Amino acid sequence: MLDRESLKERAGEIWREIRSDEEPVVAPYAEKGQRKSWKWDRPLDKVIGRLAVDPPLRRGNPLLERAEAIASGYPELAEMGHDAFVVRCRNIRARLTRQGLEPDLVDECFALIREATGRELGMRHYPVQLMGGLVMVDGGIAEMATGEGKTITALLPAITAALAGMPAHVFTVNDYLAERDLAKLEPVYRLFGLSTGLIIEGKEPEERRAAYRADVVYGTNKEIAFDYLKDQAALGKQRGAARRLVSQMFGRRRPPLTMRGLHFAIVDEADSIFIDEARTPLILSAEVPADDDGLYQSALELARHLEEGRHYTIKESERAVELSERGKRAVAELASGLPQKLWRIRQAREQLASQALSATRLFLRDRDYVVMDGKVQIVDEGTGRTMADRSWEGGLHQMVEVKEQVEITGSRNTLARITYQRFFRRYRRLSGMSGTVREVAGELWADFGLRVRPVPTNRPSQREHRGHVMVRTQDEKWSMVADAVSTVKAEEGDRPILVGTRSVADSEAVAEVLAARGIAHRVLNARQDGEEADIIAGAGQLGAVTVATNMAGRGTDIELSDEAEAAGGLHVILTAFHETARVDRQLYGRAGRQGDPGSSQAITALDDELYKHFGKGVAAMLARSVKHWPVQDGPAEWLRKLAQAAAERRHAASRRQTELSEDKLRESMSFSGAD
Repeated sequence: MLDRESLKERAGEIWREIRSDEEPVVAPYAEKGQRKSWKWDRPLDKVIGRLAVDPPLRRGNPLLERAEAIASGYPELAEMGHDAFVVRCRNIRARLTRQGLEPDLVDECFALIREATGRELGMRHYPVQLMGGLVMVDGGIAEMATGEGKTITALLPAITAALAGMPAHVFTVNDYLAERDLAKLEPVYRLFGLSTGLIIEGKEPEERRAAYRADVVYGTNKEIAFDYLKDQAALGKQRGAARRLVSQMFGRRRPPLTMRGLHFAIVDEADSIFIDEARTPLILSAEVPADDDGLYQSALELARHLEEGRHYTIKESERAVELSERGKRAVAELASGLPQKLWRIRQAREQLASQALSATRLFLRDRDYVVMDGKVQIVDEGTGRTMADRSWEGGLHQMVEVKEQVEITGSRNTLARITYQRFFRRYRRLSGMSGTVREVAGELWADFGLRVRPVPTNRPSQREHRGHVMVRTQDEKWSMVADAVSTVKAEEGDRPILVGTRSVADSEAVAEVLAARGIAHRVLNARQDGEEADIIAGAGQLGAVTVATNMAGRGTDIELSDEAEAAGGLHVILTAFHETARVDRQLYGRAGRQGDPGSSQAITALDDELYKHFGKGVAAMLARSVKHWPVQDGPAEWLRKLAQAAAERRHAASRRQTELSEDKLRESMSFSGAD
């Protein structure tokens, strides 16, 4: 029987065999050729997951010993004057460029970065952060607990790779974090003579081209991936190597490109970007001017005459509407008197009816979107932020605009598309970090060949979890949340409190109840994104009560005042579980960071969305069998685990189907890079 190391070695051989069939690289800049998808990973997910996660790195581990040697070695650095130290930091660039990422050179570079960070930012990397950096330099994923300083950990692989001649892209989950992290870390990059760039929403093409010429670029996954798609669309027929060579021979001008290659990627919150956002392909499209002849309004009017259960069924968990045969006949009959030509085409009228039903029944204001500045703006559930330049496909966005009585935007024609899996596999070296990645290790290994390496915390966690209480209805839940806030404020020294919600509507419902109780608070959701920095800065002060969507989740550091820390630290109240427990762990992780005191609890309702969509039968059974409410832990946790497991299975299948569908479209789509 094979031991663990032999199994890991064999797994690596299988992965390399599967990935060996690469297309030739045809882009005008550095990137890997596309690999075929491995279609057999999902049935083996659990086995792969065990092989793809290293055991926890404890004392005596070679990687930890190496990190400790870096932290304690090189004592001469602390004694060097500023000018001499800068010279040494600049001189290592030539050696790294010439010799590459040799272990001794990497260790020395890490020691220099650690000392530079101490001089410029007043903080030096702990051994566990050095471990995380070593994992990423080697092209792996470091599982570092929330609050363990991943922001400055990213400096280690980014600077080392850039000095070795590999421009680095550091991915964050939103524009706010990209801008914040770069502003904080830029002095360290400058000390090493490295240039930096920022890619966020609103940057003009020339600004983007200038940013990508930098040694290290910070940006979001959506912005950088869309820039890549724009380059592919700009190349047009010159995408193939042979075509470009012929064009250059005849003096034809190549279109200006934005990027200069996919060299080294460092992905913060890797599970969010690689997994949670990978169910939908990125689509680059051009807007066609709106030509509304009453089509969308007539579709919404028609939908009002259709009855659920008789003419259609709603699949909440899939966000889909399915017309029955009776419904299709009813649509044909109702559409017969409508003037627009599309109603005469069977497939078109059925799609219009389905989209109208989706717009009215499935896509809800202040949950899926908000109306701001006279526009419908989609809200990303994972981050709680609006995506001003994104729109739904197939006329759905226009349906919602008509429903909300705002100006209709034009429909969009697809120019190029790509999945996140295909985009990130094109990087010549890929790495990442997250506090919640172990559960999806199998999928990360199958899709990207990335191993997960758990990194211990610098100090033991002091966060206390106070359990999960479930009530029957939303109104009862908001009342209990207000009771919990009042109790903590009255009995625990006015500690700061963070109340986490899933949607804008939920955050405003909590705020209304707190206001009725006379409890001062601040709200952070997609409507207040301009005040984010100010609200977060005050959330760790004594007596602060903050109600927030997932904008206060991943990557958010709530710094405690001395008085708040002495009172017991931040208390987090989760009011609804998400479809993956990883997002919930991120919210809990706002408390008890870096060994600080803190606590958390969950207060949910039987009619929460998660239970309605993925645990309806079990929820109904609980409603019948439980006589005394609320219920605590046992039954409540049982329902949560069942519902989240069902949701995870559905989402994994959706990601798999997305990539398989892309396989079928590759030859005809412009992103593929095929001649």
